[in-house]
Amino acid sequence: MTAYNYVAVDSGGKKHKGVLDADSMRHARQLLRDQSLLPVSVTETKASYSSIGNKTAVSISSFWHRIKPKELSLITRQLATLLGAGIPLDEALSSVAEQSDRLKVKQIVTAVCAGVLEGGSLADSMAKFPKSFPKLYVTTVASGENSGKLDVVLTKMADHLDKQRHMAQKVQQAMIYPIVMTISSLLVVVFLLTNVVPKIVSVFTDSGQSLPFATRALLAISHVFSNYGWFLLLGIIAVVIIFRKFVGSVGGRSRWHSFLIKLPVIGKLIVLINCARFSRTLSLLLTSGVPLLDAMTSSAKMIKPVPMMQAINKAILDVREGSLINKALKDTGYFPVLMLHLIASGESSGKLEFMLAKSAADLDVDVEYQLQMFLTLFEPILILLMGGVVLFIVLAIMLPIFALDQMPGNML
Repeated sequence: MTAYNYVAVDSGGKKHKGVLDADSMRHARQLLRDQSLLPVSVTETKASYSSIGNKTAVSISSFWHRIKPKELSLITRQLATLLGAGIPLDEALSSVAEQSDRLKVKQIVTAVCAGVLEGGSLADSMAKFPKSFPKLYVTTVASGENSGKLDVVLTKMADHLDKQRHMAQKVQQAMIYPIVMTISSLLVVVFLLTNVVPKIVSVFTDSGQSLPFATRALLAISHVFSNYGWFLLLGIIAVVIIFRKFVGSVGGRSRWHSFLIKLPVIGKLIVLINCARFSRTLSLLLTSGVPLLDAMTSSAKMIKPVPMMQAINKAILDVREGSLINKALKDTGYFPVLMLHLIASGESSGKLEFMLAKSAADLDVDVEYQLQMFLTLFEPILILLMGGVVLFIVLAIMLPIFALDQMPGNML
């Protein structure tokens, strides 16, 4: 079974585009005619499966295309709903592909459906597209298939994806205002230094007047920006490239993350976000039937800061050797006390999955509070900094004027 892209027209001349499964191109054209559509073009999609012996291979695949998080959440929920209604997996996948508005999503879901029709599992078929279906997603789907509760697991996965996306959106929205303010302020200062200041201060330099230190310093800064601005820009680009290479190395990334974690407010915010991500992911995997140690290992991979991930990996080794989860996580020094208490309660009561989900929800509230605190501190600090810069520019311009007024020849 192969996936084909098609363009066809109906009896009214309206153009239709889409993807369908067929044994051959001829079969695809026949399927279109059965739907009262006249084929204009039928081409084999790059997201197609071909049988090689008893194995399923993807042609030119894994494509460079990926399903966006919002789309992944939507198709996961749609698939869970259809499976919950008793619809067979291949029909559910075909229906999800048909409902999608984006062609690349149709291609990928159709290719997954083709893999299932050839006898592969849903998880194995999705694993062919790692850019669209992350390893955590595939692992969870495999657990759902093994337990026979695929619809329930997919529903929980959709909830998990929605919460992850919701938290990411909150962080991004919170950072928009500070970033816009900072860039705008820098552009205003650069404009003043390169266009306004030289014209105003040139009046005093032409008069041969002895200028105050602040004015001379402002002139020097303005001269650098006016005459060497491109070199400064190239230097900044070079620094960014060097920094990215530094952060790209294992040691550099670890040092940079260690620095960020130690920052006031920002460091706590980073730790809380990653604790919530770890707790929510672990709850999802345990609910899906993944063994504890495997679930913790997969959850640790979701942690972004390298020092924190290394500490959690050490905690996993302690759990493997018989330590309690809350004790092992407490030794890392990263997890909040309330979260550790909830985990301890979950271990003793046998409701670890529920307590992990509850701790993630509590941490989300704490993250929102820390974001608000960050903005509350950042805004006045930025205003004070920019006010100080503007004050320096104004004084540097006004001081020579005051000096002119105090000269003997200008006194009445």
